[in-house]
Amino acid sequence: MKINQNILFLAFVVFSSILYTSCGGGSRGGGYGESTTTGWAYNDADMGRFEVIDYQEQEAGPGLVLVEGGTFVMGQVQQDVVYNWNNIPKRITIPSFYMDETEVRNVDYREYINWLKLVYTTYPDVYRRALPDTLVWRSRLAYNEPYVEYYFRHPAYQNYPVVGVSWLQATDYCAWRTDRVNEKILIDEGILEMNPNQVDEDNFNTDAYLAGQYESGSREKKPTLDDGERNVTIEDGLILPKYRLPTEAEWEYAALALIGNSVGSPERIYNKRLYPWNGHYVRNDSKQFRGNIRANFQRGRGDMMGVAGALNDNAAITAPVDSYWPNDFGLYCMAGNVNEWVLDVYRPMSSIDVDGFRPFRGNVFTKLKRDENGVVAEKDSLGRLEYESVTEKECIDRVNYHKANNINYLDGDIRSSIVEGGAWLDANDTKGTSRMYNPGKGPKGKGMTSLISDRSRVYKGGGWNDRVYWLSPATRRFLSEYKSEKNLGFRCAMIKVGGNKGMPRE
Repeated sequence: MKINQNILFLAFVVFSSILYTSCGGGSRGGGYGESTTTGWAYNDADMGRFEVIDYQEQEAGPGLVLVEGGTFVMGQVQQDVVYNWNNIPKRITIPSFYMDETEVRNVDYREYINWLKLVYTTYPDVYRRALPDTLVWRSRLAYNEPYVEYYFRHPAYQNYPVVGVSWLQATDYCAWRTDRVNEKILIDEGILEMNPNQVDEDNFNTDAYLAGQYESGSREKKPTLDDGERNVTIEDGLILPKYRLPTEAEWEYAALALIGNSVGSPERIYNKRLYPWNGHYVRNDSKQFRGNIRANFQRGRGDMMGVAGALNDNAAITAPVDSYWPNDFGLYCMAGNVNEWVLDVYRPMSSIDVDGFRPFRGNVFTKLKRDENGVVAEKDSLGRLEYESVTEKECIDRVNYHKANNINYLDGDIRSSIVEGGAWLDANDTKGTSRMYNPGKGPKGKGMTSLISDRSRVYKGGGWNDRVYWLSPATRRFLSEYKSEKNLGFRCAMIKVGGNKGMPRE
């Protein structure tokens, strides 16, 4: 009798749930039921034909690890031995995002340039401009020619981090990776066929596809509610967000991985960190690994790897990207091995100026280029849509920004520096130019007045030939975005859409 009662109760619960959702009582914005705003049915050809999918959660793209967001104190955690005063502590909040588990490898970058060479047959300069500068290995007083010849191409180094890549080249790689990942998703979903014969402008580009300007290899389209068909759109949730470089704040937060020090109360972090681990720069928290070096760096003058029979970091130059131990987010080599480019433009006082939520300096607001009828302009000869800066006329009534280029906002830009809150000035005001970079104002009337410019980009993390000081995630340096180094690489990141919890990688 008790069993029958349980069955009846279970049936009642199921029936009630079905009745509730069918009457529009399901979750707001779900892919079923009725709108809680208008009462009209979703996904009904006779009731507005408004499509709403039942979206669950963003899946991690290839190579990415979820970095769960939170608040932390960004900036200096040890003595500023170089007296730069460019990382003053500030509490900020970073929402969850995805980040590469490892640095981008030589084999990854060779896949990229191989694709460029195969596709852009009419434009070989695209391939040549993407090649890493292997000459960064040269030194006037060292014999590094073998690395010039072998490091990037030889299979012995294929799992080592790519170096000699500028910030501009790294961002181009991120854009290419976005397109290849999304193309593979659409192929797996049966929307596109495999198209190994893409040439010049006829190659898959995510933006061009969403704008209806890529049809090659189309296998089938999504059916519409009125028996028509269409391309996949953002609203379908299939297309992943763009791969990009992490912001400086994201990178520093991910490197410290303070999630490992959260105990007891959910908001209690019991210990700060100088490095992506607790304690000193050697791993001495267990007998098994006591004394072993936890990162690839220069331990002392001329000591890159230790002595024979007792190699400390076991790497004369770089090491494979999954060497040593991952931090508490599961990220490898967030200290040492190679420094890594981040998205930000460098300013010494950015920590004072930037927002407390998702801080970043480097915004230049853009829009898709359109014709006089408002239609997205045709893609260019490389198959990419063109973007242009928003105009001052489009910004004139805004309260959150007044122009496209905000790199110098509150730092060097007279318009925002002398007018409280960046209030709008007349567009013809000649004082709107940057006083830091006026030509002809340097020594003897030549050049610029500072090495810091709008092309200076931040890099962090320390490299194989750096001292331990630079392994602290709080330390920061800069380099022109078109330059590269033998101890400088990168890894990619991606925004986490929706909530801050994510699905595990498959």
